[in-house]
Amino acid sequence: MRHHGTDMTTTQPRTQWLGRWGFVLAATGSAVGLGNIWKFPYMTGEYGGGAFVLVYLACILAVGVPVMMAEIALGRRGRGSPVDAVRRVVAESGRSGAWSLLGWMAMLCGFLILCFYVVVAGWSFAYLWKMLSGGLAGGSVEDMVAIFAANNASPWNLGLWSTLVTVATMVIVGKGVQAGIEKSVGWMMPGMVVMLLVLIVYGLFSGGFGAALRFLFVFDAGSLSGEGLLAALGHAFFTLSLASGAILTYGSYLPAGASIVRTSLTVAVADTLVALMAGLAIFPAIFANGMDPGEGPGLIFMSLPLAFQAMPLGTLFGVLFFAMLSMAALTSAISMVEATVSWLCDRHGLSRPAAAWGAGSVLWVISTLAMLSFNLGADWTLAGRHLFDWLDYLTSRWLMPLGGLGMALLAGFVLRGAPLREELGLTAGWHALWLFMVRYVSPLGILVVFVDALGLVEVAFADHWPWLLGLLLVLTLAGELVSPRLGRTLRQRT
Repeated sequence: MRHHGTDMTTTQPRTQWLGRWGFVLAATGSAVGLGNIWKFPYMTGEYGGGAFVLVYLACILAVGVPVMMAEIALGRRGRGSPVDAVRRVVAESGRSGAWSLLGWMAMLCGFLILCFYVVVAGWSFAYLWKMLSGGLAGGSVEDMVAIFAANNASPWNLGLWSTLVTVATMVIVGKGVQAGIEKSVGWMMPGMVVMLLVLIVYGLFSGGFGAALRFLFVFDAGSLSGEGLLAALGHAFFTLSLASGAILTYGSYLPAGASIVRTSLTVAVADTLVALMAGLAIFPAIFANGMDPGEGPGLIFMSLPLAFQAMPLGTLFGVLFFAMLSMAALTSAISMVEATVSWLCDRHGLSRPAAAWGAGSVLWVISTLAMLSFNLGADWTLAGRHLFDWLDYLTSRWLMPLGGLGMALLAGFVLRGAPLREELGLTAGWHALWLFMVRYVSPLGILVVFVDALGLVEVAFADHWPWLLGLLLVLTLAGELVSPRLGRTLRQRT
């Protein structure tokens, strides 16, 4: 029995995207955040260029995409917030309602991430204003460090920009799925790509484009250490916004006829392309000015403003860059709160504006306390961590890996096979392959990310065991592909 478009317990229809591209743009916007703009390009150059990109794409396909497909299928089948969607799909399979705790974890994870993310997003909006108003004038990296420190030292200044991000997010989400989220990402995502293309063309004439190409794309397998493989695996999981409620909720708005497989692959490829384009936009300016490409967050807020000042039309292109960065921050923020807003609407019958501003009020209080970690609350610590650090630690080290592991096990072992097979629309052979990946490969990869994030892997061991693990996975997958008997066994179990 199909449940598309209606709640299993009510006759209230659920809003849907106007088309498949609404979901693709929204999900890609969720995936492409501030971390992608600087972290992925830097990791690519640091860990082997083209070799790292190939390993990363393999990790995306083996770990990220199967779980993303599962989350979208769960969302579309359950047609509700993460809590309600998981509860309905579990009930349909006659399984324990305790599995709905995964929905609660996902919703809480996304909301807590946003509580510190709006502070970081506020930096990009603040620097857009500084670039427009001439507030980034400085002749050295030390000057830029002082400007960044002054930006964070004032609770009024930092609070203003994080509040602006919160308000802009709630205005968009409060307008609804189609009029708010889909309409906004419909121009923000293409606008961000256009600005990236303009910056890339600008970089062609900066004098550093050749060095940037070599940094990003030279195939250097020798630099692929165990640390690099772990970095590729971890980023492949975290970049797709899995286990944070965003993809599951967005999936609940996906029309019944849209292909989940094609949609998931499109989002994964788009996310990777935008990240590589960001590298081609950023690193030419860095290399042209003889700067260090490995400075992490300092690359964006300290080195790049200095590089733009030294280049012709630098102010114009600096404005374009920070406008693009602000859009990336905003599209991610929208996705992180949508699960909570959807739950408030579904479970408590609130209107979209009431749910958005209710969630936004709680978000503003917690994010303000997190913002104070940089100034007035610098001495407020618990076990050596500020609130800002605790929010990051709990979500990235615990809630996301455990939630992703739970989603994979739920889809692979707990639910009956027929409903998800119906949602995915795969042939028997491809479904058996997806089931194998979501049952064994994805959980194993997520478990590795979890163990590594907690620092439980010895450094000496970390240099060798990813290669052994990779070889084991390749051999296992090859066995699955060449063994019709194993494929039939998996299909018979579902």
